[in-house]
Amino acid sequence: MGQGLFSGPKMKGDRKKFRWKERKFKQRQDKRKAGGVLKHDPLMGSTQAKGIVIEKVGIEAKQPNSGIRKAVKISLIRTGNKLTAFAPGDGAISFIDEHDEVMV
Repeated sequence: MGQGLFSGPKMKGDRKKFRWKERKFKQRQDKRKAGGVLKHDPLMGSTQAKGIVIEKVGIEAKQPNSGIRKAVKISLIRTGNKLTAFAPGDGAISFIDEHDEVMV
């Protein structure tokens, strides 16, 4: 381990390499990942997924904005996970009905 004036990058690299020897660090990394994909990722690593619209919902915006953001609750076909997706654009929610198939 370097101890000189410009040894910062080496110390940082050593720490990055050797922290995998620490038990707590490994446990923390295992909790974050499940099979290489983040646990909270509803699409399971894919970029897009098909879903069925369960209901239309209005989400209130936080301060200082006002208004209701139009969104839909979706059940994904492949995994069965439920999530809320924002409907972009002016009047986009009028083209989406319940039980429609949508891409997320």
